[in-house]
Amino acid sequence: MAPRRPLPIPIIKKKLQAFVGFHNLPQQFHRKALKKGFQFTLMVASRALGKSTLVNTLFGSTLYPAKENREPSGETPKTVEIQSISADLEENGVKLKLTCIDTPGFGDFVNNEESWRPILENIEARFDAYLEQENRVNRKKIIDTRVHACLYFIAPTGHSLKPLDIEFMKRLANRVNLIPVIAKSDTLTEEEIKAFKARILEDIAFHNIAIYQPPTYENDDPETIKENKEIITKIPFAVVGSDKEIDIGGGKKVRGRKYPWGIIEVDNEAHCDFVKLRQMLIRTHMEELKEYTNEVLYENYRMQKLAEVGPLDNIDSGVSPLSKFEQERLAHEQKMAKMEAEMKAVFQQKVAEKESKLKQSEDELYARHREMKEQLERQRIELEERKKNLIAGRPITPDKSKKAKGLFK
Repeated sequence: MAPRRPLPIPIIKKKLQAFVGFHNLPQQFHRKALKKGFQFTLMVASRALGKSTLVNTLFGSTLYPAKENREPSGETPKTVEIQSISADLEENGVKLKLTCIDTPGFGDFVNNEESWRPILENIEARFDAYLEQENRVNRKKIIDTRVHACLYFIAPTGHSLKPLDIEFMKRLANRVNLIPVIAKSDTLTEEEIKAFKARILEDIAFHNIAIYQPPTYENDDPETIKENKEIITKIPFAVVGSDKEIDIGGGKKVRGRKYPWGIIEVDNEAHCDFVKLRQMLIRTHMEELKEYTNEVLYENYRMQKLAEVGPLDNIDSGVSPLSKFEQERLAHEQKMAKMEAEMKAVFQQKVAEKESKLKQSEDELYARHREMKEQLERQRIELEERKKNLIAGRPITPDKSKKAKGLFK
């Protein structure tokens, strides 16, 4: 007979007999957050596609100065520049420190093969700065300069992604929350925008590019689930930016752009996806973007960085930092001793080769010296013989077969 399974213990929801007050915990977090304030770092990357106007429109503030007020640069940049603009914004008592990172020069060169590299290096440098602060003894005041979202502006060509777009998105997808945006979408018709979005999503799926999408949770209410689905259906966002108000009659003004054929309203969802982009980026998912950056993107980079430094099992094995330093010092000394022995062997070999060459030259000089000495000795004997003949009065009969050498030439 099979043993009977124990009955599950029922969970009893016990009501408190007296007032405790822990239901005020959300209010405590709310007051603390208001007092501390919020911080968000946004990166915009594109060519000259109205990114400054869109950022000003998103936050309802003149974060970027007008073009006529900007100081012109004297020289054409040779590489992508990284510019950071910060502003303290406040809305209904909520303070936000916004930092916008611009990338002027991106895609403006003849060879854009590695124009993504300075942007990626800047993002990773901000990760390194945060990691260094985490490793300090005093970690009370950690300044978070990590990039929480990147708006990548796609030119409204109506065709598909360019090779530069694909390369940029592939390189940065694992380091930042990538949000593709179709800039100046008012240059395309509704049918062209729909077809363009489909081709962009096909390219993103084909190249396995991870773009940010609002996450869904089991305990989300139906309204939140519906909003997230609506936002996902709008990706990539076709937007129009304008911080100018246009009078549409009846004393009503709207933000938009006026054309001979009509008016494009920025805040009208029937005209563009600006409202959905602002909703995801600011109203509903700003904290989600920050959490995903910290818990996924930064943690992956952190583990990769620590793995490059050394094996992580040294901590579990009980090796103290002092003994590890001593081991590294001994290994360094052994390496230096080996290099010194190799240099000494090479030096001795060079000396031996030089001595061999000098010995050979010395032997050659000695042989020449001996030959010249023998030749001079023969000439001396011949002169002595001639001297004897002169003294004896015998005529000198020169030997025709032999010619005088040396002094008689």
